[in-house]
Amino acid sequence: MPSGAQENLFGEIEPKTISIEKSALVAGVSTATIRNWIKTGYLMSSGKGLITLDSLEHFKKEVAGKTKLIHRANKSLKDDHDHQKVTSIFLDKISKSTGECDSLGVEYERRLSESYRNKEGIYYTPKSIVDELFRLDSFIPETASFCDPCCGSGNFVMRALSLGFRPENVYAFDTDPIAVELTKKRIYERCGYESKNIMKDDFLKMATSIKNRKYDYIFTNPPWGKKIEKKVREGIAALLRAGASIDTCSLFFFACLNSLENNGTLGILLPEAFFNISSFEDARKRAQKFQIERFVDFGKPFDGLMTKAQAIVLSNNRSTPKDFVVCESGKSFSKRSLSSLTDNPKSVFNFYCSQEDAETIAHVFSIPHINLKNRAKWGIGIVTGNNAKFVKEKPADNLIPVFKGSDITENGLREPSGYIPSDMSLYQQVAPMEIYTSKEKLIYKFISSKLCFVHDVNQQFVLNSANILIPDNGFPVKMKILCGLLNSDFMNWVFMKIFNTHKVLRTDLETLPIHSQFLMDEQFNESVFLSKMNIERTADGTYRAKRYN
Repeated sequence: MPSGAQENLFGEIEPKTISIEKSALVAGVSTATIRNWIKTGYLMSSGKGLITLDSLEHFKKEVAGKTKLIHRANKSLKDDHDHQKVTSIFLDKISKSTGECDSLGVEYERRLSESYRNKEGIYYTPKSIVDELFRLDSFIPETASFCDPCCGSGNFVMRALSLGFRPENVYAFDTDPIAVELTKKRIYERCGYESKNIMKDDFLKMATSIKNRKYDYIFTNPPWGKKIEKKVREGIAALLRAGASIDTCSLFFFACLNSLENNGTLGILLPEAFFNISSFEDARKRAQKFQIERFVDFGKPFDGLMTKAQAIVLSNNRSTPKDFVVCESGKSFSKRSLSSLTDNPKSVFNFYCSQEDAETIAHVFSIPHINLKNRAKWGIGIVTGNNAKFVKEKPADNLIPVFKGSDITENGLREPSGYIPSDMSLYQQVAPMEIYTSKEKLIYKFISSKLCFVHDVNQQFVLNSANILIPDNGFPVKMKILCGLLNSDFMNWVFMKIFNTHKVLRTDLETLPIHSQFLMDEQFNESVFLSKMNIERTADGTYRAKRYN
C-alpha cells in the first residue's frame, strides 16, 4: 500500500472537488462520459454530483492519450488556454479603457480556462461579499494603511477607497500582471491617482523577507489550493511557523498575520475546510492568539467550487479583549463566547452553532470520558482501481460479496452491491487481511454528513466508500454498544455541531467523547444514556443540559 495513502483517505487533507458538469466542460465531453469514467474507476467520486480534482488531474496526465478507451477525449483534455495571448488582449483593453475597468475583471475571469483558474486558485470576490466582509466600525486615521496581498480585479482596493483610505496609503499585490494593471487603472479612474503601490509581486515571498512591511488593515481573498510544489510550500510554512497547515490559502493567512501592524485588523475569505478540517488546526490555533472579531458564512458564491466561502476577521489589539465573537450567516446574527469556540476538539471553529448548543457541547466534554485515539485499528475499503473490470453484478465461482457505503444503514447491511475476485493482489489498495476478516468490526460510511455504522460479525469485505474501525482488545465498551452510540441521534448531533462536514474522517471520530461509565448495559438505549448524562432532548430535536432550579 502506498505510504500515506490511508491518511489521505481519512481526510487529513480535505480533497478538493469539482462538479460533474464543470469537469465535463474542462474535459470537453458530456456529463454521461464523465459518469462512465467514474464507473470505470478512472475518476473518483466525492459525493453526489462531485469528483475529486486530483483524480481528474491524474486522469488528464496519466490516462488521456495512453488508453484507447478515451481516445475521443484526448484532444479536448489538453488545456488550450493560451495565457500569454489572453494577457496581451487584456493589457490592450485596460490601456484603452475609459471607465469600463469595473466590468473588465469579470470578463477576464470568464476568459480563463477552468484548469488555469484551478491551478492558480483564481476566483475573484463578488462586490457584495467584499462590502459585507470589509466594513469598519471606527474612524480611519488619515495615515492608516491598507493592503490586499492578492488583489485580483481590485474589489477590496476599491472598497478601501470608498471607506476613506487615502489612495497613497493603499497597497496591493498579485502575481498576475492583468490583475495589477486592472487595479491600478481602476484607482486612476476612481480618483485620478496613479499609484505606485500596486505591484506585481509574490506576497508569500515578501512576507518571509526581513524587509517585510506592516499594514494597519489587510482584507483579502487568497488563492485557494493554488498549485505550488509541496517542498516550496513546506519551506514557506517553516519560515512563517505555520506547522502542518501548508495549503496555499493557509500560508497566505500566516503571511497576513506576519504583515499586520500592532492594533491592525485582518479580514480574510477562506474555504470552509479552514474552519473544521484537521490539516488547518495549526492555523486555527494561531488565530486564537489574536482578538477574533467576526465569523461570516457566505454560502457557495463561486461557480465551479462546491465548497462554502467563509471569513474570519481578527485584530492585533490585545488592550481591550472581548469575551464574545460575532457570528453571521445570511440574515442570521449571533454572539458566541470566545471560550466556546476555542475549547473545541482540534480547535474547530464551529461558529454556525448557537451559544446554547456550544454550552451543551461543553457540558458533554466536561463529563469524564475516553475516545478512540490510539485505542483502535482503522482500515480502508478496497480500492480496485477499475470497478468496471473487477466488480460483477452476480455471484460466481472465486467471487466474494463486497459492500459499498450506500449499502450501510442503521439497521444493518443491504444486499451486497457486487462481487469481486478473492485475489487481493489484483487491486490498487487494500487494508491488511486481518482487518476484513476480524471476528467483529465496525463498518461505516466515509462520504456522509451523518454517522452511519454497522456491527459486522460475518467478515464482510467493503469498497473504498466504506471504512473499518476495530477497537483494541480491552476497550471498555462492547463493539455492539459502541455501534449503537455512534448511530444515535445524540452522537450525530454532537458530530454535526462540532464538525459539520460531508465526510466521516478518522481524525474526527478519534475525538468524539465516549462515556464508557454509562455504556455498561447489554443494549444501547439513548433515553437512558441521556438521563445519565443529565441531557434532555428538546421539542425541536436538539439537545441541552438539564437545568435545575
